[in-house]
Amino acid sequence: MMRSLYSGVSGLKTHQVKMDVIGNNIANVNTTAYKSSSIVFSELMSQTTQKASGANATTGTGGTNARQIGLGVRSGAINTNISTQGASQSTGNPFDIMINGNAFFVVNNGTENLFTRDGSFYVDSAGNLAMTSTGYNVMGWLPDEATQQIRQDSVQALRIMSAANMTYPPEATSQAYMSGILDKNDPDVTSVNGKMINLNFFDNLGYSYTARISMKQSDNTNEYSIELSALLDSNGNEIDISAVKMSDALRYQAKSTSVTFDTLAYRWDGMQLKYAVEEGSTEANETVLADLSKIFDAQGEVLDTPEAKDGLNAIAKAYGYEGSVDEFLALCNVVTDPDSGAETRVTVQNMLANLANGSTANQFPIGAENINFSGRVYDGASINYNTNSGKFDGINGNPRTTGITLAFSALGGNFSDINMDFTESSMFDNKGTSTIASTRGDFTGLGAGRRLGDMIGVSIQNNGMIYATYDNGMTKLVGQIATAEFANASGLEKKGDNLYASTLNSGDFDGIGVDVTASGGYMSTGQLEMSNVDLSAEFTEMITTQRGFQANSRIITVSDTMLEELTNLKR
Repeated sequence: MMRSLYSGVSGLKTHQVKMDVIGNNIANVNTTAYKSSSIVFSELMSQTTQKASGANATTGTGGTNARQIGLGVRSGAINTNISTQGASQSTGNPFDIMINGNAFFVVNNGTENLFTRDGSFYVDSAGNLAMTSTGYNVMGWLPDEATQQIRQDSVQALRIMSAANMTYPPEATSQAYMSGILDKNDPDVTSVNGKMINLNFFDNLGYSYTARISMKQSDNTNEYSIELSALLDSNGNEIDISAVKMSDALRYQAKSTSVTFDTLAYRWDGMQLKYAVEEGSTEANETVLADLSKIFDAQGEVLDTPEAKDGLNAIAKAYGYEGSVDEFLALCNVVTDPDSGAETRVTVQNMLANLANGSTANQFPIGAENINFSGRVYDGASINYNTNSGKFDGINGNPRTTGITLAFSALGGNFSDINMDFTESSMFDNKGTSTIASTRGDFTGLGAGRRLGDMIGVSIQNNGMIYATYDNGMTKLVGQIATAEFANASGLEKKGDNLYASTLNSGDFDGIGVDVTASGGYMSTGQLEMSNVDLSAEFTEMITTQRGFQANSRIITVSDTMLEELTNLKR
């Protein structure tokens, strides 16, 4: 009877432990990534009152089984249902991450690595990715500084919002291309200033500039000049481009041009250009607009004075080139030496400079109403199109040359040269409208350059890779979340706060971890893994546990009654 009493007591204790397990499961029904537990009973031990015997051939009797009386029950094992995936809960928070598969996140409390399925993370004040509940750092791998590829070395804290990651460095533009249609009947193409095309680009420090490129038609309708007309900074201020040379020598463009001098309003008096209010005005009423002796020096170079600049503007205006002084001075004629027969291109600037210095050679036909020029000189290149197909046909007459170089490095500072490709441009009839335009970068976008970028967002891929996005259009790999896998995940030891530690029976963590996708798993952002507790199963287990507890309590009660009857025999 004493044996039955103690068996009943062991049954009560064991069922109480089972109830503790069930209660803990139900309490954690809404705990993120909680893994339910279950208990397994095993008999405690048995008292053998008679050992088993074998058959006796001499007496002809058979063998007997051992006589054993069980002495109760105990908790055989408490298992964690760690391999069953919990349902997903959508949160919309990009730092909430759910692992689909058998892996664990690796976190560090400052002294050791621990493991969890709880992917509720946030970024702390130091920029580290950390657990929301404990603040432990989430561990992973950082990219190699040289290759920007993930280096799977010993795990370390993922400081994704470090000072280095908050901005993306600028880069100078090194490539560009022209694309679209250049229509020879476009009035802009045939105008004095040509078809203006803007190229926006960046220097090494990320400052933006606008290069104004003009394309002008020659008398050969399949040939157009390409010239750098101006360079503007981001505030619209013009930058001196005299040092930027697009070719080794000035190029010549055949272009028959008739320049008309308005004699009703302007007249030349020696080397002075004068303006009369009306025809026949007296000399006293005339205004001196330009004096060649105050515009050119003895070497024929334009003086760097406001008076020289105003004088050239006035002369260009008088001949119909208002606002286009450089274009006017570049007009030229081919002059043949009477003795040697050598041909020389003489520009308007050459002619005016000779006149200013008293030379009679190649003088500008000053005072003439109409002056005809055979072409113009310019610093640039020529682009050719096939007259039959309209397609691009080379640069400077060479079909194998596909582009030009804007040699901005000559400006010094942080400027870099830009190679511009023209193969995607063409010459077709587009009803007098040209669509040709410039684009930064090559045809794949490389070499486009960029300004300094500020971080505007972070995204986490299904393999745990973390990318930062910047307001200059760039993205950067800033890290990858590492995971751990164990040969026997059920052997992990619970440490509270949804954390586990490795044990001798779970297998060790190698300190490096694995890519979550290596074993077919993946991560889902904006989701959390819910508890895998099955309430219906827990309530069922609760009923059977209650009945077991009640039955064991009856054993104790009956055993006690029998002992009481035994003691009453003495009366």
